[in-house]
Amino acid sequence: MPNAIRKFYGEHPLTTIVVVGFIFRFVSVIFSKGFGWIDDQFLIIEIAQSWVDKTDYYKWLPDTPGNTGPVKFSFFYTGIIYYILDFLQWLGIDNPQTKMYFIRFLHAIWSLLIILFSHKITLRFSNIKTANTVAWIMALLWLFPFLSVRNLVEYVSIPLVLWALYLITGNNKKIIIWLLAGFLLGIAFNIRLQTALLTFGFAFVLLFNKKIKGTIFLSLGFIISVGIFQGLIDLYFWGYPFAQLIEYVGYNMESATAYTVGPWYVYMLFLVAVLVPPYSLLMFFGFAINWKKLAIIFVPVIIFLIFHSYYPNKQERFVVTIIPLIIISGVIGWNSLLEKIQSPKWNKISRGFVIAFWVINFILLLPITVMYSKKARVESMTYLSAYKQINYFVIEDVARSVVRFPPMYYLNKWVDYDAIMNDVNLKSLAKKRKWKLTDNQPDFVLFYQEENLDKRVENLKKYLPDLVFETTIEPGNADRVLHWLNPINANENIYIYRNIAKIPEKIEL
Repeated sequence: MPNAIRKFYGEHPLTTIVVVGFIFRFVSVIFSKGFGWIDDQFLIIEIAQSWVDKTDYYKWLPDTPGNTGPVKFSFFYTGIIYYILDFLQWLGIDNPQTKMYFIRFLHAIWSLLIILFSHKITLRFSNIKTANTVAWIMALLWLFPFLSVRNLVEYVSIPLVLWALYLITGNNKKIIIWLLAGFLLGIAFNIRLQTALLTFGFAFVLLFNKKIKGTIFLSLGFIISVGIFQGLIDLYFWGYPFAQLIEYVGYNMESATAYTVGPWYVYMLFLVAVLVPPYSLLMFFGFAINWKKLAIIFVPVIIFLIFHSYYPNKQERFVVTIIPLIIISGVIGWNSLLEKIQSPKWNKISRGFVIAFWVINFILLLPITVMYSKKARVESMTYLSAYKQINYFVIEDVARSVVRFPPMYYLNKWVDYDAIMNDVNLKSLAKKRKWKLTDNQPDFVLFYQEENLDKRVENLKKYLPDLVFETTIEPGNADRVLHWLNPINANENIYIYRNIAKIPEKIEL
């Protein structure tokens, strides 16, 4: 059997790598439930499902009472997810977790294009050995199977960027190829607006190399794509084109410092860490020395990095989009250097670093691939979904000032809730909500984290005297580790209390 596998790999390396990559991604489809960040759940899944249920819970649409105008996010990708969820609903698939298996599976298949195009692009500038190395890294980099099943726009847009780059670097320079490459980059832009920085970089390099026709038609394809999927959609919903793009740019200019603000070099540290040192250092060295040969990759990546390093709001996921580009150029550059210098010493060092890379990578890959992220929040909503009569609940998290949003999608019902944070006056809230009347009281209270729990429960019982303990929802092991590493990752236990004045009987699950 090993000989047969070895023979098949020798004859079909890319197919083998894609199959292995799919296996790990399929494992993530099955086991990696939950969500990774706020955006992949609350800007995509929650919005789309609320549209399917005809509630527009988050008030994104212009005809919804409470909508204040264009939102700062494109409808394009969220709209695609809406149609998928609507189709699943039409098939009679109503369970939120079941629907997410389908969503994760489709994203896993889509992510295989990253392996495919990375291999093909590498072959254009190097040999089959280097192309296989790049493809293996794309298939098995410790974070990629997990990311491949998330609704993260920074990752979902990568196949389109690589597809376009593959067309740009090819020998077929027909106008239709340039238009198609630009069109793909336009779609990527509609998913993740910051990919425009990469598009600008591609066009700049083409123009610098005096490829005027390529620059013009690449740009034209981009404009056509953006005009259709951003301009016309906004014209239909808001009465004028690019309404949401204008809102997005304005919002980011005004609130750049309202989120995580870090030093300019934070992304460099993140990328070095994600690509697993010490081999990542060799990749970055290869990326740097290869700048001229692969300017079509180097320049867009540098533009992208400079912008995000300068921009105050720094979140690691923002630069996920350029990781494959760095890998492609970095591995090509380093391997080319080894071939050029023909040094047994450096070949030995490089081999040792590669072995260390794969050892560390697999140590991380296995637990991350099956990680159930944000488990406590997801399972608490799943638990409450058994109570079909629920119409109002409260989150109590008085130790914090930022709400850890409940993923209502898993409740399978869109109901009202209040969050009691450290800046909320409980007495005022009880008065405003008229909790003296039983009908106005919440059905459940969810206490986040266990610090001073008894005291907090007693405090709330002054206004909701009929609270009884129902159950504890625990986070996953990975969430526990993340919280231990950095307490800002709030993934502690959630303690559910039922208001027996509203729901007298506990449902046995």
